[in-house]
Amino acid sequence: MDPRWWALLLVIRMGMAQTFPEREKNPDYWRRQAQETLREALKLQQLNTNRAKNVIMFLGDGMGVPTVTATRILKGQLAGKPGEETMLEMDKFPFVALAKTYNTNAQVPDSAGTATAYLCGVKANEGTVGVNAAAVRGQCNTTKGNEVDSILKWAKDAGKSVGVVTTTRVNHATPSAAYAHCVNRDWFSDYEMPKEAVEEGCKDIAWQLMYNVPNIEVIMGGGRKYMFPKNTPDVEYPKDERANGSRLDGLNLTQVWKEKKPNKAAHYVWNREQLMALKPQDVDYLLGLFEPGDMMYELERNKTSEPSLPEMVRVAISILKKNPEGFFLLVEGGRIDHGHHEGKAKQALHEAVEMDLAIGVAGEMTSMDDTLTVVTADHSHVFTFGGYTHRGTSIFGLAPIMSDIDQQPFTSILYGNGPGYKVVDGKRENVSTVDYTEASYQAQSAVPLRQETHGGEDVAVFAKGPMAHLLHGVHEQNYIPHVMAYASCVGQNRDHCLSGGAGHSTASLTLLSSALTLRLIL
Repeated sequence: MDPRWWALLLVIRMGMAQTFPEREKNPDYWRRQAQETLREALKLQQLNTNRAKNVIMFLGDGMGVPTVTATRILKGQLAGKPGEETMLEMDKFPFVALAKTYNTNAQVPDSAGTATAYLCGVKANEGTVGVNAAAVRGQCNTTKGNEVDSILKWAKDAGKSVGVVTTTRVNHATPSAAYAHCVNRDWFSDYEMPKEAVEEGCKDIAWQLMYNVPNIEVIMGGGRKYMFPKNTPDVEYPKDERANGSRLDGLNLTQVWKEKKPNKAAHYVWNREQLMALKPQDVDYLLGLFEPGDMMYELERNKTSEPSLPEMVRVAISILKKNPEGFFLLVEGGRIDHGHHEGKAKQALHEAVEMDLAIGVAGEMTSMDDTLTVVTADHSHVFTFGGYTHRGTSIFGLAPIMSDIDQQPFTSILYGNGPGYKVVDGKRENVSTVDYTEASYQAQSAVPLRQETHGGEDVAVFAKGPMAHLLHGVHEQNYIPHVMAYASCVGQNRDHCLSGGAGHSTASLTLLSSALTLRLIL
């Protein structure tokens, strides 16, 4: 082996061996920590069975358990700490479950079929949103009669305000399952639809956003191009033809959106300055479209013109909480998934950190007494990290060992497949010769693919607030919206809500009434 590699290993070992805090050498530190955790756990015997006035669902697209762990380390390291001991906001939630993510026709799922499961309460085929498993992807004539409604509609029908916030297009797979019924997740506008589907009467997802549930109070994300007639120059990028409007039907859906809200304070905004200038008390409806397509990665975001996910969440809650009946809010950290697909782990993990910051904002603005908050993922990715890295090693750093086959170094982060598979002069690329800490560095993968794939393992479900304890153990993914509906007294299973508290069933109320009557007689 080249002596330089031995020198590199020595530097890594010496530099990382003593990064953990001195107090951790004292066993009493760990005993005290465990006892504090035990005391908090014992408090959970008193379950929160209040009615959930509000429900907030955070969906980290592609945020599998390895991504959660790596995000925890990164968030800590960004704060100048070793990282492993850091607590994410979602880590503080008292209840954790696992969800099985398979689609009805796929062992390893996609974001559309999974979104239908955790929003509409039924499992579905991959590539379809808001329809059951009898609907076939791409076959328009299988739509009618197979539509399924989401918890967003259940909440809206119960008089609550509703909102959708995402870092992808607002008509992407995850948000579209909240309001659309479509046999192809890629029918963003009528431009992407086959002629036969249009002739058969199927509608694109952007159209459905404006017409299916026209009174969604808050909609924020990307996707401007799908709202405007074909070749309409984009307001922000007028010289970029790729940003032009795509609609063939000639509709300006932002105008349609506004016209459907007469005598209401309906605001359409397309940049951060406009958004932050709004006074929530003066806003009835908000449509914010900040990019022609997906929003920018956080590491590339123009912080002057484009809002962050935490900023969007703060504005959304400020508007929605004005409703005395409460609200349902879906928040998607959607570009976690895109970073992984591109093999760009640094982009993906910084997106996940932003979502965790947004979870913190929501926690500051609401109370566990009346707000159920659920954090989960739709699916995982073939993303991993390992290699016996030392405590405090940069999550984007090299492993302290080398391959015993090609004697080359490797980064701790790796992908099972994807675009990071690189061969130089017949050998695996020597990563020490490139900048593997660069934002768009594509981590090495075992199998070459243009796009890295999803993973098929279970994902975590974190929950706090009323009825959070119902998310426990291992569940089918479609169980999640049934819990959220039960806790907030929308959709099915509403008998227990008659007393005004979600924890009291009709049977218990009858028993209580009988007991009181008997006491009066005696």
